[in-house]
Amino acid sequence: MIDLKYLEFLENILTDNRKERFLKVLENRTNHFTIAVEDIFQMHNTSAVMRSCEVFGIQELNVIEERYGKSIDKEIAMGAQKWVDINTFDSVTSCLDAVKSKGYQIIATTPHDNDCLLEDFDITKPSALFFGTERDGLSEEIMQRADGFLKIPMVGFTESLNISVSAAIIIQNLTNRLRQSDIDWHLSEEEMLVKRLAWAKSSIKDIKRIEARYLEENPI
Repeated sequence: MIDLKYLEFLENILTDNRKERFLKVLENRTNHFTIAVEDIFQMHNTSAVMRSCEVFGIQELNVIEERYGKSIDKEIAMGAQKWVDINTFDSVTSCLDAVKSKGYQIIATTPHDNDCLLEDFDITKPSALFFGTERDGLSEEIMQRADGFLKIPMVGFTESLNISVSAAIIIQNLTNRLRQSDIDWHLSEEEMLVKRLAWAKSSIKDIKRIEARYLEENPI
């Protein structure tokens, strides 16, 4: 449970414009879809996917790094790492198990001929959308455990897109359709409170000193 008194204390430090911006953004945030990227060697691609999640309202990004273990490129993310929840995994299995436990179906994005086209994808089910590299695609474990497959329709000679481009296209399409639907895709009230607290803390300089002051004035 969120300490509402603490949240109010922190938000009183913020400007009214900042607080209103938080509420407006949260109205368009969703956990109905979550995104997962697997072993992306060029970390700027993962950062760009994170930025697409933030821009189009996806709250969670799952990053599987079994091989490379690099950190987020903050220049490419352009601050998105402050507003998107990043779950990191050191194995494919742990990521798949985690999203399954949250009730998501596993959707592998691939360019195969028999995959579901983007415009035909059923948006009613909570889905974890997995993206692999342009060169290697997704691992066999993800392909074997996938509940469905999704591809972007293409009419040119090129058979694949860079992961960051593919993710942006798919995320924009699905979130736009979601917001135009009758599906209950919004964050819960509790989830919104959690994000308001996290965002308030990330927006306040010298948050450690501020927290210490609050605890002095409000001992547990």
